[in-house]
Order: sequence, then C-alpha cells, then structure tokens
Amino acid sequence: MFDLVPFDSRSGGVFDYFDRMLNNSFFSGYDAECAPCRADILDQGDKFVLKADMPGFRKEDIKVDVSGDMLTLSAERKEETDGEKKNFIRRERKYGTLSRSFDIQGIDAEKISAAYQDGVLTLDLPKIVESKTSSRKIEIH
Repeated sequence: MFDLVPFDSRSGGVFDYFDRMLNNSFFSGYDAECAPCRADILDQGDKFVLKADMPGFRKEDIKVDVSGDMLTLSAERKEETDGEKKNFIRRERKYGTLSRSFDIQGIDAEKISAAYQDGVLTLDLPKIVESKTSSRKIEIH
C-alpha cells in the first residue's frame, strides 16, 4: 500500500534539489524580494553599450533616470491579483522593486537611447566628444 506521508515531507521532497540550487545561486545575498539586474558594459569606441538582464518585466514597468552624473535603472513587478484567494502550494516568483545605479561621467546624457527586447534592456551611452583646442601663433606688431 502507498505511504500516507506526503511526498514533500520525505527526504526533502521534489523541490529539495531546486531549493539547494537557489540557496547557492547568484540570488543569494541580495534583496530577497527581487534579484538585481545583471549588466554588461561594452566599449565600442565612440560609445558604451550597457546591456541589463531584466527578465519578466514589461517595458512599461522599467524606468531609466539620469540625475547629474548618475544613471539609475529601476523596475517594479507587481503581484498578480484578480480578487481571488489563491492556495499556493509553492511560491517562488518574487514581486517587488529593483534599482541599480551607474556613474556616467564622460557620457553625453542628452544622447542616451534605450531599447528593450526579450528581457534585455540595452542602453547606448555616447561618449562626450572633447573639442580640441585650436592653437595659433599670434604675431606681435
């Protein structure tokens, strides 16, 4: 006959492997509400390209703000509610906000552009073109 002890109570259960993986993953040590976005920054000569992973966010939920020499990415994932009480057996999808700031000294903030596709936010950060001071020789009369 079958054992009456629920399956998840025996030796850790079905989700035990996943729990161990999460506890040792890159989510550890960060805000429990939402993992921060991971970013790559590429130098393409005349500009930097910042690519930030923001999976699960809608474009409308992402904000990119520039204040002085600081660029801040922020996003909010709201809990899905339809008025019904839900009987979750397990709930791992997190809801909340995340924010990450970058120093943009040397960037032309007026020319920053952004695109969002497939969970990746891409920012083009054009470098400030330093004008070369022209020099000339002045004759004395």
